[in-house]
Amino acid sequence: MDMKLKFKNKRGLSAIITTVILIALVMVAGVIVWGVVRGIVQGKLEGVESCFGIYEKVTINSMYTCYDSADDEFHFSINVGDINLEKVVVSVSGTGATNSYILTNEDQQSIGLTLYPSGGEVKLPGKNAGLTYVASMPTKPDLIKIAPGVDGQLCEVSDSLADIDDCSITS
Repeated sequence: MDMKLKFKNKRGLSAIITTVILIALVMVAGVIVWGVVRGIVQGKLEGVESCFGIYEKVTINSMYTCYDSADDEFHFSINVGDINLEKVVVSVSGTGATNSYILTNEDQQSIGLTLYPSGGEVKLPGKNAGLTYVASMPTKPDLIKIAPGVDGQLCEVSDSLADIDDCSITS
């Protein structure tokens, strides 16, 4: 009878060891999954943190945005608030065509834009400033959108304007 009791204890011990091993495997799998998920989430958050809170700080000034049908020119104005930007991507859409312009902090020539009214080199407005640009366009655009770039990240569209007025002046 002593032999039967001895074997029963071994079976019980085997079930406990199996349970502990299973719990350990689940914990190890959880740690591995958490490590992978955490890396992905942190990578996404770093990009979002750069763009957080800047949307109302980079806007289109609708007062100075219009189409001059007499000269086939599109005038648009961008205002930058209390933020340091690397670039702004401007997308102008009209009858079957879209023109994109990248404004940076450095003076640029021949990107299809000039400054209003001087006609000089273009660059991004500085902090707490605004600039008006002129683009040669044969037809009135339907939509303008701007997307700021900060810390190497291009953010979502921060402002757009669909109702573009005609600003031609008759002399």
